[in-house]
Amino acid sequence: MKGFLVLETKEVYEGISILGGSAVGEVVFNTSHSGYEEIATDPSYMNQIVVMTAPMQGNYGAHKEVWESRRVWIEGFICVQVQQSTRESTWIKRLQENKVPLIAEIDTRKLVMRLREGGTPWGAMVEAATPEQALEKGLKLISEKLHSEKDWVHLASRKETEKRVGEQMIGPRLAVLDFGSKENILRLLQKYSSEVTVFPARTPASVIKDYNPDGIVLTNGPGDPADAKVSIENVTQLLGYKPIYGICMGHQILALAMGAKTYKLRFGHRGSNHPIKDDLLGKIYMSSQNHGYAVNPETLPKDVKVTQTNLNDKTCAGFYSKGQKALGIQYHPESSPGPHDAENLFKYFIDEMILRGSND
Repeated sequence: MKGFLVLETKEVYEGISILGGSAVGEVVFNTSHSGYEEIATDPSYMNQIVVMTAPMQGNYGAHKEVWESRRVWIEGFICVQVQQSTRESTWIKRLQENKVPLIAEIDTRKLVMRLREGGTPWGAMVEAATPEQALEKGLKLISEKLHSEKDWVHLASRKETEKRVGEQMIGPRLAVLDFGSKENILRLLQKYSSEVTVFPARTPASVIKDYNPDGIVLTNGPGDPADAKVSIENVTQLLGYKPIYGICMGHQILALAMGAKTYKLRFGHRGSNHPIKDDLLGKIYMSSQNHGYAVNPETLPKDVKVTQTNLNDKTCAGFYSKGQKALGIQYHPESSPGPHDAENLFKYFIDEMILRGSND
């Protein structure tokens, strides 16, 4: 049956509905050539319809061991072609199991150019007989969805505290505030620590201080960071207490807690091929990215130094403050999917900020 993507700005894109059903979300694009399963299970994609720029999806199947969380978070999946043959169709089956609509044979080049030039609007995936019928159905669905809860960080976060054993018996104990964490962040933290305790996003600062960790990590997550007001206030009370490492959403909430401002990017950074200049480690490398907002560097406090720069558009990709014991990284040093070039930032946090910092 015909499948349509309807944008809130009334553009309509026609393709073929592979799985049926409808979905509503912010329409974003990802330039990664692989990693569709990690992308789909990344909580940062909550309430988003993902358009893949790579032409063929599903070629290497689906394997739950690479999932980045306990569930699929994307609202819908759009691509030019998807593997659907006798030999291989497990990605389609995985989307079907999780009730995620799939539309193929859309002109994704035209759609991505629209998103780059006009920004990332809300959209609806629908089945219909004609574009006119699709437009009517899609706009109604979008209107209904826009009245939902704004604090997506709270919605994506786990609701119970979880304790994990680390691989280093004499390593530090870490407290993690889960804003919608990817699993590989937790795996890497376990690699360098003796214990990792993961707390819900709205956990009061007093609870974290009662746990008395050696360091605190703020994870990635979905939505507008300014809407996570409870989390921002709690992080404000933790500044200077113990070393803090913020990743993606965690980086943005850390900046807001310091009094800085964030703003929405026109079309966001989503892909696994974004070049970064890292003045902290003295390197230039490729990075994995997934965010729609950025920190305004001009609003950061004077004792906070911008240490990472996105070489595509010169946006702030990271900052560091020795006085406030804070490191913020906008991209994903844990990769999954993408290059592992920035993984040493985890080691820097443990070795330089926690272990060496405690001896200064």
